Amino acid sequence: MKLAQLRYARLDREKMAMLHELEGKIGKWVIAVEPATSMTEITDEQLLKLKALEEELGVILLAYKMS
Repeated sequence: MKLAQLRYARLDREKMAMLHELEGKIGKWVIAVEPATSMTEITDEQLLKLKALEEELGVILLAYKMS
Protein backbone atom coordinates (compact mmCIF):
# COMPACT_ATOMS: atom_id res chain seq x y z
CA MET A 1 0.00 0.00 0.00
CA LYS A 2 1.47 3.33 -1.08
CA LEU A 3 0.96 6.23 1.31
CA ALA A 4 0.79 9.77 -0.01
CA GLN A 5 3.08 12.05 1.95
CA LEU A 6 1.36 15.39 2.30
CA ARG A 7 3.46 18.53 2.26
CA TYR A 8 2.78 22.24 2.01
CA ALA A 9 1.89 23.11 -1.58
CA ARG A 10 4.18 25.48 -3.46
CA LEU A 11 1.87 28.15 -4.83
CA ASP A 12 2.82 30.86 -7.30
CA ARG A 13 1.82 34.46 -6.57
CA GLU A 14 -1.49 34.21 -8.42
CA LYS A 15 -2.56 31.06 -6.58
CA MET A 16 -1.40 32.48 -3.26
CA ALA A 17 -3.49 35.60 -3.90
CA MET A 18 -6.50 33.36 -4.58
CA LEU A 19 -5.88 31.55 -1.30
CA HIS A 20 -5.62 34.83 0.64
CA GLU A 21 -8.82 36.04 -1.01
CA LEU A 22 -10.64 32.91 0.16
CA GLU A 23 -9.26 33.35 3.68
CA GLY A 24 -10.62 36.90 3.71
CA LYS A 25 -14.03 35.77 2.51
CA ILE A 26 -14.44 32.96 5.02
CA GLY A 27 -12.53 34.55 7.90
CA LYS A 28 -10.40 31.42 8.47
CA TRP A 29 -6.79 30.41 7.87
CA VAL A 30 -6.38 27.90 5.05
CA ILE A 31 -3.36 25.64 4.48
CA ALA A 32 -2.65 24.26 1.00
CA VAL A 33 -1.16 20.76 0.88
CA GLU A 34 -0.17 18.43 -1.92
CA PRO A 35 -0.62 15.98 -3.46
CA ALA A 36 -4.37 16.52 -3.77
CA THR A 37 -6.15 13.89 -1.69
CA SER A 38 -9.49 13.37 -0.02
CA MET A 39 -10.20 13.52 3.65
CA THR A 40 -11.82 10.35 4.92
CA GLU A 41 -14.77 9.76 7.17
CA ILE A 42 -13.96 8.31 10.56
CA THR A 43 -16.06 6.83 13.34
CA ASP A 44 -16.76 8.64 16.59
CA GLU A 45 -14.34 6.27 18.33
CA GLN A 46 -11.60 7.02 15.78
CA LEU A 47 -12.26 10.76 16.19
CA LEU A 48 -11.82 10.52 19.95
CA LYS A 49 -8.49 8.74 19.46
CA LEU A 50 -7.38 11.32 16.91
CA LYS A 51 -8.30 14.23 19.19
CA ALA A 52 -6.55 12.61 22.16
CA LEU A 53 -3.34 12.23 20.17
CA GLU A 54 -3.64 15.80 18.85
CA GLU A 55 -3.74 17.05 22.42
CA GLU A 56 -0.84 14.85 23.50
CA LEU A 57 1.34 15.88 20.53
CA GLY A 58 0.23 19.52 20.39
CA VAL A 59 -0.50 19.34 16.65
CA ILE A 60 -3.45 19.19 14.26
CA LEU A 61 -3.96 15.76 12.70
CA LEU A 62 -5.77 15.15 9.38
CA ALA A 63 -7.19 11.77 8.42
CA TYR A 64 -7.08 11.23 4.66
CA LYS A 65 -7.67 8.39 2.25
CA MET A 66 -4.67 6.21 1.50
CA SER A 67 -3.82 5.90 -2.17
